[in-house]
Amino acid sequence: MAKFRREDALDYHSQGRPGKIEVVPTKPYSTQRDLTMAYSPGVAEPCLEIEKNPEDAYRYTAKGNLVAVISNGTAVLGLGDIGALASKPVMEGKGLLFKIFADLDVFDIEIDTKNIDEFVNTVKNIAPTFGGINLEDIKAPECFEIERRLKELLDIPLMHDDQHGTAIISAAGLLNAAEISGKKLSQLKLVINGAGASANSCAKMYIAIGVKKENILMLDSKGVIHKGRTDLDQYKSFFAVESTKLNTLAEAIKGADVFVGLSKGNILNQDMVRSMNKNCIVFALANPTPEISYEEAISSREDIIFATGRSDHPNQVNNVLGFPFIFRGAMDVRAKCINEEMKLAATKAIAELAKETVPDYVNLAYGAKNLSFGPEYIIPKPIDNRLISAVSAAVAKAAIDSGVAKHTITDWDAYKTELENRLGKDNKLMRSLANKAKSNPKRVVFAEADTYKILKAAQVVRDEGIAKPILLGNKEKIQRIADENHIDLSDMPIIDPVLVDETKRNEFGDHLWLRRQRRGLSRYDAHKLMSNRNYYGAMMVELGLGDAMISGLTRKYGQPIKTALEVIGVAPGVSKVAGLYMMVTKKGPYFFADTTMNTDPTAQELADIAVLTAQTVKQYNITPRIAMLSYTNFGSGEGAVPNKVSAAVKILHKNYPGLIVDGDIQANFATNNTLLKEQFPFSTLVDKDVNTFVFPNLSSGNIAYKLMQELGGAEAIGPVLMGLNKPVHVLQLGSSVREIVNMIILTVVDAQNRKL
Repeated sequence: MAKFRREDALDYHSQGRPGKIEVVPTKPYSTQRDLTMAYSPGVAEPCLEIEKNPEDAYRYTAKGNLVAVISNGTAVLGLGDIGALASKPVMEGKGLLFKIFADLDVFDIEIDTKNIDEFVNTVKNIAPTFGGINLEDIKAPECFEIERRLKELLDIPLMHDDQHGTAIISAAGLLNAAEISGKKLSQLKLVINGAGASANSCAKMYIAIGVKKENILMLDSKGVIHKGRTDLDQYKSFFAVESTKLNTLAEAIKGADVFVGLSKGNILNQDMVRSMNKNCIVFALANPTPEISYEEAISSREDIIFATGRSDHPNQVNNVLGFPFIFRGAMDVRAKCINEEMKLAATKAIAELAKETVPDYVNLAYGAKNLSFGPEYIIPKPIDNRLISAVSAAVAKAAIDSGVAKHTITDWDAYKTELENRLGKDNKLMRSLANKAKSNPKRVVFAEADTYKILKAAQVVRDEGIAKPILLGNKEKIQRIADENHIDLSDMPIIDPVLVDETKRNEFGDHLWLRRQRRGLSRYDAHKLMSNRNYYGAMMVELGLGDAMISGLTRKYGQPIKTALEVIGVAPGVSKVAGLYMMVTKKGPYFFADTTMNTDPTAQELADIAVLTAQTVKQYNITPRIAMLSYTNFGSGEGAVPNKVSAAVKILHKNYPGLIVDGDIQANFATNNTLLKEQFPFSTLVDKDVNTFVFPNLSSGNIAYKLMQELGGAEAIGPVLMGLNKPVHVLQLGSSVREIVNMIILTVVDAQNRKL
């Protein structure tokens, strides 16, 4: 589980535009005519159509894609009853998840009442605005009554995710865990520790998939729930067993096949786990501290299948696997509700997806070579893009089959394609790469550690488990900056090259001298250069004392590159180094090269840059599809630029026949497949979805990425320095902390791929 600090969390929510969501217009609004259509008098026409036929609201308004996330703040996260207003950051966060995973828009609504009647009436009265309602963080037992009454009153999809989300995901895990352990659901002896909203719904879902009610023992804070107790409400009474001598968790769990924890941390010990049946299943779902830690559970016995709600261990039971896609499917068929058939369909779809071959990008994200169905993979990973088509389609079909859908889907293949196209692709790659970095963090040397941004970024990547920072600079200055900004430097070595033992510094200098002695560098000067942090840091990487280096925040780009070339040199077979920017856009990542190094490359050098770029893009588990850009298309004009680009393409086609590359080509044709197909159907880039662009010279590449960054709203990550023998990467002058963190992620992945 990633660590975070109070100040970081507050900064995240407050910096820039406060909060996490905003309203973005979906129609043109730049002209007076646009505004006339958007509001008065043009808006009257759809209003009159909706008055005649209320279903037309789905045609003329955002209703069909709009979810209300509603709470009164009585049971927030692990915070409890903090009130409606204090719950707003959580509801905004839920809205963000709806958007990035299922392209559903959200208004969060915080209702300041604990009165059931007031809450229900408020939701009922605002319901016409929305296509679906997600109830959130409402305490039991009130949440049961609220959901029941609203389902009777409303004819749109509605679900209390705290009740049903964990139930659906954990039931999917239980289906697969039982199959792997060779146990029949009907014969499972199951213990549920916790008796709140989630536990109640989980137990009912387990019964729906085949667990026998009489085989379930449920415990609350007072022990086993049985009919001899007089303190039970109607919801707990439903799961009360006949009076029993069993009361404590230790007594109840003996001989059980399954333990499901929905309570609090560290209440399950190894002896209890050892007392369970052979091939036991333990879902310790309390967050952030499970009922038993992963390490303790796994070491207690070899035949255990274990899951938690945490992301840092296998089998994370995460509600985000369910709610975005359930609402997506339900709303796409305009379902009148989310019924039991739809929940069960979601459960089975999630379970089945875990049995399919895991995509490479998921393996990449989790640093695995081959995730596959088994004890450590019973539930799909949240970044699996197939969830939207698998789960949403299953839910939509169940809604149609159970008679609650107002809209029918006939072409399911087309619907699944539409779902896949809805996915925002802007940040998925960076999330995947961050997960890969965490799987095997590397030692990253920071040559400019005496700056706030570098220290803050170092703290972030250390806390997130992305990298192991090594800080270079004056210790007193670094510590002062850290203290002033409340930055924790624990476990980060601080090295001041000026004060390093002279023997060590001279040893480093001798290595440099041996490399450069025939290039005008004296031994004395080589020793002296090792007081420079860039030289010292690069030599640490060269000698294996660090895995990678980051520099350039406060210096001109060329200075740290010159140092890296002198100390580390180029990789075998590389004639020139080049710079690459990853441009993160709503349509996904695009790669621009060369944007930083070569002023006017020759045809051969352009070909070499294209090869380097292709190798780099492949590191991110993306197939490079390269457009060699010019101001002409396939010989339509003469000039030095198109001639050399055309020559470079000929070199690439001859020497690298498997590479998807073409040119010379203008940028608009490269990015518009319809245009390309109409005018140049012979191009090898037709229908290839170009993602990589090699520019004919430094001016065009540098101008293009900066325009796209500033005017196009793309996030520029880089420059990635390509062609060095070991990973050294140079920051943009004045990079933000976020940009530095992104570069560190790419740097660690680079180091991993070099098998350091």
